Amino acid sequence: MNNSGVTIPKACEYLLISILFINIISLFGCYPSLKREVERPEKALYQVRFFYPKFSDDMDLGSLAQAIRRNLGYLNRLDPGHIFYYGPHIFTCQQVRDSQEAFLDLILKSPDSKELNRKIKRDFQVYRAAGRVGNRSVLFTGYFEPTFEASLTPNGKFKYPLYRKPDNLIQIDLSLFNKKYKGNTITARIDGKKVLPYYSRQQIEVDKRLEGRNLEIAWLKDPVDVAFLHIQGSGRLSLPDGNMISVGYQASNGRPYRSIGRYLLDKEYMIKEEMSMQGIRKYLSGHPEIVDEVLNHNPSYVFFRVMENGPLGNISVPLTAGRSVALNSRLFPKGALCFISSEKPVIDDKGEIKDWTKFSRFVLNQDTGGAIKGTGRADLFWGRDKYAELAAGHMQHEGQLYVLIKKP
Repeated sequence: MNNSGVTIPKACEYLLISILFINIISLFGCYPSLKREVERPEKALYQVRFFYPKFSDDMDLGSLAQAIRRNLGYLNRLDPGHIFYYGPHIFTCQQVRDSQEAFLDLILKSPDSKELNRKIKRDFQVYRAAGRVGNRSVLFTGYFEPTFEASLTPNGKFKYPLYRKPDNLIQIDLSLFNKKYKGNTITARIDGKKVLPYYSRQQIEVDKRLEGRNLEIAWLKDPVDVAFLHIQGSGRLSLPDGNMISVGYQASNGRPYRSIGRYLLDKEYMIKEEMSMQGIRKYLSGHPEIVDEVLNHNPSYVFFRVMENGPLGNISVPLTAGRSVALNSRLFPKGALCFISSEKPVIDDKGEIKDWTKFSRFVLNQDTGGAIKGTGRADLFWGRDKYAELAAGHMQHEGQLYVLIKKP
């Protein structure tokens, strides 16, 4: 019976309670799982209204301050009126810069966890990534800066080249032909009067389409080393004379990235439990007869440049170990301050992974990658040490991604 004295059947009471519950959930900012991949930045992020994560950071705040300062260098190069999409909301570069300066000032005061959370909720808007299709979580993987033996001249040991960007690789802005293609470009080459896709990995590595053009930076001793350097996007080359040079991403051939790990699983060469960067390397080392088949499954190809300070992300600032993350650059705002939660490896005395533990930290969106597609993928830069190699090689864990900006 309600307050008016009218008796309501139990079934109706349950129905009314259910409707009320749904309305409350809607009011508090929850949202349904994605039914299809997000294609526009306006749908990539949803503003959090009430259900905030607990903002705690497992690293030293000095590394976060360093990453923010590097990020401000990127923002300072842009026009103050440059527009960034934070989901459904638009902010200028000036607003983003002011926001990150305010956050830097906040962490330099070393607030305790309670005060930090209170000030973030009071002063910052928080957005949550839309996540994966059918699943609101984000799949986190990792990458690192590897070191490979290399030579500046080819010989019987070092015969697999790293190429710099060819002159005949061009970028075409499709919006110049039709406004509906705004933000879309293609990578191509000119052949006579034809515009053609740029050479695939197989055409470059097997058919030697770029040989003899003086594009080689250095030569490595293993094609798998070359492929892994392409995947990581940057690395260091250890030369026979003891010198070290850094190389980083300059351009790609524009072909779609296809996972060689997925190919090995689909062909039943490997099983899921064996799948890691280290596992792939071990398998291919023992099966040299399928190396070309596996590597050429991925038509994407990366061109490099020699760098003084590296590695650099897609916003041309040095990456900070544990603080730089690679996201889809079409959907998420470049240089955004983010907060992530996922799992990281625990290493035993033998230098092997014995367990995984939960962690959370603040990071900056400073990079991207061919495999980072949609709103449900993120790649965390771990650095260059042994732990970084293990974490990057094995991390495939779900988590949450948030983006923060100071309230207008």
